[in-house]
Amino acid sequence: MSDVFDINDLKRRMDGAISSFKHDLGGLRTGRASASLLEPIVVQAYGSSMPINQVANITVPEPRMLAVSVWDKSMVGAVERAIRESGLGLNPITDGTNLRIPLPELNEQRRKELVKIANQYAEQARVAARHVRRDGMDQLKKLEKDSLMSQDDSRVMSDKVQKFTDETIAEIDKLFAAKEVEIMQV
Repeated sequence: MSDVFDINDLKRRMDGAISSFKHDLGGLRTGRASASLLEPIVVQAYGSSMPINQVANITVPEPRMLAVSVWDKSMVGAVERAIRESGLGLNPITDGTNLRIPLPELNEQRRKELVKIANQYAEQARVAARHVRRDGMDQLKKLEKDSLMSQDDSRVMSDKVQKFTDETIAEIDKLFAAKEVEIMQV
């Protein structure tokens, strides 16, 4: 039964959705500047989309300031545009090939914006987990249809896949709730 269907692969992929979500949440710093804040930003560069860390160097010179040093002078405008349009509420100040990004003080409105961003990340992680579930269910249906797995075995494995999905989504919700409390703390 389990030699034709690898449930551990599905579990590993769902764990991947959780770790990706944790990484995204790590970018939502509440108290001080962090280079990981800009990591999710994608820049339109050289005709394709690239992560910001592939076109620039990000440093933290002061607790409430980020510095972005763009490697290619022609990319400064694209990097600045990507940061402004990222939804993080940041306004870079351009100085040659360097961008200085002062981080706004966290007021009530800014905290609510960060919670919304965290919620978007949570929803992306839930969707990723559901995609893994759908892949697993499709695989089980195909195995059953091709007579490589009995209907009973398929049903047992479907229940396991659903259980993993429920656990993964519960973990995502728990992480989001904790981050929301952290963000709203004054």
